Amino acid sequence: MTLKTMNMPQLGESVTEGTISQWLVSAGDTVDIYQPLVDVMTDKVNAEVPSSFKGIIKECLVTEDETVAVGTPICHIEVEEIEAAKVEETARKKEQAVVSEKQSMKKRYSPKVLSLASEHGVDLSAITGTGLNGRITRKDVEMFIEKPSPTSTDKQKDISLSQPEQVHAKRIANKQSPHPEFKGDREIPVTGIRKSIAENMVRATSEIPHAWMMIEVDVTNLVNYRNAEKTKFKEQEGYNLSYFSFFLNAVAKALKKFPELNSSWQGDTIVQHKDINLSIAVGNETELYVPVIKNVDEKSIKGIAKDVHVLAHKAKHGQLTNEDMTGGTFTVNNTGTFGSVQSMGVINYPQAAILQVESIVKRPVIIDDMIAARDMVNLCLSLDHRVLDGVICGRFMSHVKGILENISGDTTPIY
Repeated sequence: MTLKTMNMPQLGESVTEGTISQWLVSAGDTVDIYQPLVDVMTDKVNAEVPSSFKGIIKECLVTEDETVAVGTPICHIEVEEIEAAKVEETARKKEQAVVSEKQSMKKRYSPKVLSLASEHGVDLSAITGTGLNGRITRKDVEMFIEKPSPTSTDKQKDISLSQPEQVHAKRIANKQSPHPEFKGDREIPVTGIRKSIAENMVRATSEIPHAWMMIEVDVTNLVNYRNAEKTKFKEQEGYNLSYFSFFLNAVAKALKKFPELNSSWQGDTIVQHKDINLSIAVGNETELYVPVIKNVDEKSIKGIAKDVHVLAHKAKHGQLTNEDMTGGTFTVNNTGTFGSVQSMGVINYPQAAILQVESIVKRPVIIDDMIAARDMVNLCLSLDHRVLDGVICGRFMSHVKGILENISGDTTPIY
């Protein structure tokens, strides 16, 4: 018999740690390969971790509610040696294939990368790529060119301190703050969701040149239509017919006409996505998530409303999966639920834009030289100026406006 170790897996590209929610097995239990062992919660998803081996659980190394880093051993499994050999051989072949693919991708240079490297005499083998599977992008080359070489003084400073002393010095520097501490202040560790949000926001605002625009939309017809249908819909379907479903439907139609906004920045290329997968913001009392509704352009108002309901329920009960959270191509944020009437969203990196749907409010509007009470809403668009400009975004917003202002039972069936 051979003792094998299961480690905390990485349940997402930027996930660095996980919390044991619940053990599904105990010491002494016999498990099959791929059998769920434990529920793990991260700042992005909740997921079951399957067993990589067939054998007997010898020891659970991490307790429930304990948070550990990716790669930390979480349990020992006793397996037969022949079974262990099969698993190791499969894992070895898989790892070799991944390494081979990554090495192949690293040497696929775009014409812009080759031209820039040749112009500045850069050895591409000395650059660590940040693109897909380690591919070198134009930005990697530009950063390498701009990076200053360390001075002799800097080198001397590094040599004069031992590694433990350098670590200690960095910790002291990180503790320094321009804000004084007062009696009654308390320190709140930045972990989980807040840590992930902070990292994403810094990256988005430091790398993306944001521009912003807003339009005003008369949604009186939408309000009347939805109010006439909402009670019957709730009785038949069991969930609400929300205004947000109509907005998502309008955005998907507009993205179909203006696919430039359904894009992402990829260093030396702009990827225009075929699928229209809308990221939406949902959450519970303390945490915010941005799950994705896939292929929105292919769904009815009822189908969109159901997806919104399901994702909101999953977020509230901590049941979102990695599949729920990935694949978004454009974000629509329902800021109107908080009473907001105007806001500028931070783009969901690496997408090219985010649309804020504000509160619907009744306001006096002049129609045919007469004042009328109308239901109005502001739509606010943040755009990546590397990918988009005001002309195309203005046309996109006008198209969304036209769809929303002409909603009726004839133009926008619910089913």
